[in-house]
Formats: sequence, C-alpha cells, structure tokens
Amino acid sequence: MTAETLANALIGHPPDARLLLLNCDDFGLDEDVNLAVVDSVLRGIAASCSLMPPCHAAPHALRLLRRHPEIPFGVHLTLVCESPARRWGPLAARDHVPSLLDETGELYAPTPAGRTALLARARLDHVEREFRAQIDAVAAAGLAPTHLDFHCLADGGRTDILELTLALGAEYGLAVRIWLPPALARMRERGLPVVDHGFLDSFAVPLDDKPARYARLLAALRPGLTEWAVHPSLAGPASRRSDDGWRVRRSDYEFLTSPEACGLLAEHDVTVLDYRPLQRVWRQAPPGSLRRSGVPRWGEPNGQASQGG
Repeated sequence: MTAETLANALIGHPPDARLLLLNCDDFGLDEDVNLAVVDSVLRGIAASCSLMPPCHAAPHALRLLRRHPEIPFGVHLTLVCESPARRWGPLAARDHVPSLLDETGELYAPTPAGRTALLARARLDHVEREFRAQIDAVAAAGLAPTHLDFHCLADGGRTDILELTLALGAEYGLAVRIWLPPALARMRERGLPVVDHGFLDSFAVPLDDKPARYARLLAALRPGLTEWAVHPSLAGPASRRSDDGWRVRRSDYEFLTSPEACGLLAEHDVTVLDYRPLQRVWRQAPPGSLRRSGVPRWGEPNGQASQGG
C-alpha cells in the first residue's frame, strides 16, 4: 500500500483500483437541477448528490429522494447565496444567526470579498446552529444522508468551522468531504479515507470541447481515490434566465448521461463510488477523535442542539 492508495485499502479495494467519487452538487437549487441530478444518477454515471436545504427547490428535491431511496446523498452545507434572482436565506431564524448575514440581512455572496467578510464575522455558535438546522431538515423529512460537504467554502473556509463539521459528522454518523492538503493530512493520520488525488469542480473545466476534456481526465485517472463534483441541470428557459452557470450545468448533464461516458468508465477500468463506503469507515472512528470538547453525541443529554448566545 502506498500513500496514493491509502483510501483504497481503508474502503476495501485493491491498491491498483481507479476509484472515482462522482457527486452531483447543488441538488435543490432549482427543479431543472433536481431532475437532471436524479437522471444523472439513475440513468447516467453519477453516483450520488448533495442537497442544499435552504434553497427554494429543496422540498422538490426531498420528494424526489423519498421517491428514489436508492439515491445516496449528502447535505451541501450552505452559508452563502450566489443568486440574486433566486435568493435563499438561512434555515435558522435570522435573529439567531446574525453574524452569518451581511448589512442587508441576507447571506453573503460567495465572491472573494463576500467570503472574506463572512469568515471574518461568522460566530461558530451561529454556524453550528445553521448547520444543525440544515441537517435536521433532512432528518425531519425521514431521510438519511451519507456525508456532509460545503457549498462554495472549501473545507468550511476556517479551521474551526471544519472541526465543527467533523464533530457534527461524527455525531450524526456521516463522512465529511475534505479538499485541502492540511486537512487531508490530518484525516489520513486519523486513519480516515479521503481523496488521494485532489478534487475536481466541474465549474473549473473549460466549456470548449468539454466531453473530450472529461475523456482525457478519465484516461489519466491514477490508482487511488479521486473526487469530481459535477453540476448537472436540464437548463431550461427559467434556469437560463436566473443562472449564469447554466452552460456548465447543461454540458455536465449531457456528458453524465451520454453512452460515451459509460463506455469510458469501462475502457479505463474506473469504478464510480458514492460516499457510503467512506461513511462506514468514518462511523468507526475512535470516540473523541472527531469531536470538539463539549459537543454531546446525538442522543446524549442536550444533544439536539447547541444554542449559544
């Protein structure tokens, strides 16, 4: 076993296996995204998705998940809103999370300035309150996610936010998506499976000749665990009016559901995964290794929420 294939061993695959976590982000953003995500998992090559509970189409996404319990999904923890045309806010009461809001009382935009302002101002107890509200909204719908990940904030944007999320993942029995080298190294030291070869966000893939670019990436996939976050959408007229990224989303959908994509996986012997194999190992982490002091486990006294000031 090499450092490059540590995750393979932890989740029960041979060291030469090319493993690809293929997750559809932004489930719940709008109905075009929701329908494309479900199609990309059920008929295409995607393996799972991540739900944004604060978005207006989240109830539609939850109905789809109840209709298709075979679709694994995570909670796409959301502290920002990039779309003035379809603005969403926190699930927690606004007066309970004021440090997460800008001067207009709205969630910050995920611009460099917006992220900087949010991360400078956000109180950890307010972040925890909002994250719990988002996770509990999924639980209230009778659904069980596999993992937690972040919308537009790599590894939560701050070390204490990441540590909070790791604690919540341990409490709820979920894996956590890790992107960045410092945290990847810490998770490996704790014996937890994380990606070996970095992370691909499909918004970073140029639109020009995109299917061929994806084909080259699959051909070049190394043994070990890699993750792609893709963003499919049907991109109908309403989505095109409200989403500047519709071309990225439509091109992702077309690739994920194409016969060529399935053929490329077989040609290059790529195994597509969802987060369930990782979740099984994360759930076995030694008690306390992922918990902040003072954070009770789910089911312990006061384990429902940390209300803070």
